[in-house]
Amino acid sequence: MPDILTILAAAEGGKAAPAAFGVQDYMWVSAAMLILILVAVWKKVPGMIVGGLDSKIAEIKQQLDEAKTLRTEAETLRNEYAAKIASAEQDAEKMMEGAQREADAILDKAKADGEAMVKRRKKMAEDKIAAAERDAIAGVKAKAVEAAAAASKTLIAERHSSEADAKLADEVIGSL
Repeated sequence: MPDILTILAAAEGGKAAPAAFGVQDYMWVSAAMLILILVAVWKKVPGMIVGGLDSKIAEIKQQLDEAKTLRTEAETLRNEYAAKIASAEQDAEKMMEGAQREADAILDKAKADGEAMVKRRKKMAEDKIAAAERDAIAGVKAKAVEAAAAASKTLIAERHSSEADAKLADEVIGSL
């Protein structure tokens, strides 16, 4: 395979590239590269690169450890809050059950109080009706007595004369 410099030299009109001390320029580039690599190895540049990479690896490892620690703490907090939420839900259920029991007890008491009040009111109404009946019967009896007395008075006035009154008075006096 022809090298690039030969192709370029042919393109310039067939002149060969100048060489210093009989060494072609690509060989000079190769020698300079070899010297650069040897100086880099002599100055321990690969060790510095490896050391830099090792420190970067250690730093990343430390960050991963911190991330694991943070994750563990976050999971602990999550579990703690999940337990608190479950506890709060249980407390809420207990409170709801207690409130339901209290509401049922209040309703039962209200029903019992309502029934007792209806019974008392019914008894009071019955007592008032009985009193009104007694008053009405007493009123009717009083009217009947008045009417009977008035009728008796009228009958006595019509059928008894003053002689019969005197005779009756003598009988009463004689029986005493």
